[in-house]
Amino acid sequence: MLEKWFKLKENGTNVQTEITAGMTTFFTMVYIVIVNPAILSAAGVPFQQVFTATILASIIGTLSMALFANHPIAIAPGMGMNAYFTSVVAAHGVSYQVAFGTVFLAGVLFLLLTFTKLRELLIDSIPPALKYGITAGIGLFIAFIGLKYAGLVVANESTMVTLGNLREPITVLSIGGLLFTLVLMSRGLKGALFIGMAITAIVGYFMGLLKFSGVVSWPAAPVFFDLDVAGVFQHGLYTVVFAFLLVAIFDTTGTMIGVAEQAGIMQDGKLPRAKQALLADALATTAGSMLGTTPCSAYVESSAGVAAGGRTGLTTLVISILFCLALFFSPLIEGISSLSAITAPALIIVGCFMMEGLARVRWKQFDEAFPAFAIMIMMPLTSSIATGIAIGFITYPLLKLFNGKGNEVHPILYVFGILFAIQMVFFPAH
Repeated sequence: MLEKWFKLKENGTNVQTEITAGMTTFFTMVYIVIVNPAILSAAGVPFQQVFTATILASIIGTLSMALFANHPIAIAPGMGMNAYFTSVVAAHGVSYQVAFGTVFLAGVLFLLLTFTKLRELLIDSIPPALKYGITAGIGLFIAFIGLKYAGLVVANESTMVTLGNLREPITVLSIGGLLFTLVLMSRGLKGALFIGMAITAIVGYFMGLLKFSGVVSWPAAPVFFDLDVAGVFQHGLYTVVFAFLLVAIFDTTGTMIGVAEQAGIMQDGKLPRAKQALLADALATTAGSMLGTTPCSAYVESSAGVAAGGRTGLTTLVISILFCLALFFSPLIEGISSLSAITAPALIIVGCFMMEGLARVRWKQFDEAFPAFAIMIMMPLTSSIATGIAIGFITYPLLKLFNGKGNEVHPILYVFGILFAIQMVFFPAH
């Protein structure tokens, strides 16, 4: 049944590999079920409400991706948008219910756009240079996150970042986990990333760094429609809706392209079953807003599962099942996700894998090379996939136009280039 539904042999994979890949992705992204409620509770949203909403939205999006799109790309509430949500409540002096109203309207528009050809057209119109730049940029971004989690790079007032304290217990554990995982990877051991994470967790437990307040707990009941759509119009929060919509579209589009490119799923520059994949994200965002969480996005951590061999929706089916279990194991999940050294090595290594496409960028052709470079450098430095894509969409058409090659650029890139320029100057999302 699994072979027939997910076409495992056709995609060069098997059940064991897909299960390992699903577990790898899940444990690199499960932090969201704790971090998202912690951030949104600052806006007044009850912690347990967001905890349940985060998991349910992740299940809806990821399960849809598994069953209908057959891609190893997980969906969950996106980081960055939760912080923006909190800032909307503070800056506009509105209740969190009104802010959820803006998320709901963005989700509905998101869903309607998915039924048009616009988002598929958008994916197809992105030139190879930008696609490779997006993949590499995401790689640098998640590697940088991994380095921060490990304590290998820390904030510095004069240089922005600098080398961390290598004697810190978490940093020592991260370095040990990284070296151990690198040895497994170099030996070509299947499931090396997941094995590395498991061993790091065990060592962390004996070092006294991994602590649990319990194992099992009963989940809070979901809360439906705790939102105020009328308040959005009353307070004129149209730019907030636009910001949520634009970032959600391009965060997901960019991540899907990056992960699909890494997995070798793209066919002639196109994402197979793109409409189903995009619909999964739109459904999760709309349902999430009704349950009480921020817009959902394809997760960059999916690339960890791809690096572990995940190629089909069976990977995401495993992730969905693990999210279901997470509802009942919140103390255990909280303990694991609180020790960043477990996931840091995997993120650093996956970042390396995502550099491969750079070999196909035409570096001697400046109007191709610079936009790819700009995307790649801006994603980690701004901590935003959408910002990196925006810079690429602005610089690529401009350079082509002034180089007399304007007809090589799809018209939709000019439209979004202008929209991005306006959005970044007048309506920044972060």
